[in-house]
Amino acid sequence: MEHVAWARDLAEALLAETLPRRWAHSQGVGRKAESIAHLLGDNAESVTCAAWLHDVGYAPSLVRSGSHALDGARYLRDVANADDIICRLVAHHSYAIVEAGRRGLAAELEAEFPPVGGLPDHAMVYCDMTTSPDGETVDVEKRLQEIASRYEPGSIVADTIAEVSPRIVDSVRMITGMPGFRAG
Repeated sequence: MEHVAWARDLAEALLAETLPRRWAHSQGVGRKAESIAHLLGDNAESVTCAAWLHDVGYAPSLVRSGSHALDGARYLRDVANADDIICRLVAHHSYAIVEAGRRGLAAELEAEFPPVGGLPDHAMVYCDMTTSPDGETVDVEKRLQEIASRYEPGSIVADTIAEVSPRIVDSVRMITGMPGFRAG
């Protein structure tokens, strides 16, 4: 997996100094992807790179649209020349299309970055939604509660999390139920 070091280093350069807690989360998500790579076959490298890079759109220098998933994917495509699959996984991580829709950006996101779907998408959800903001492993339900607690009821993020929670839990269960799964 020759590109993983590149992804890790890029995420660190964009997040470590300006958003250290986001960097801690990204480290945990990246390590978690590495721990399930054996389940992902030909998608292992792309998912692992995307896991390290999934939140780079929060970097202050990249914020443009109001969707960190879209901003991150655009940066990876337009500046970092990342692989198309990595960009698409970042754009759609953890059902980001739903939040993008609430922001009026779903059509843009989907036109520029068609979803990958299947196992790679489920793996991204698992890695992101079982990792705390501090990079520690956490139960998916606790992670969802933690996210919801940070936002006012009725806000875009709170409403999005409420809507996608069942899908997130299903994605996590799909990964943890795979033969050969080992918690990482």
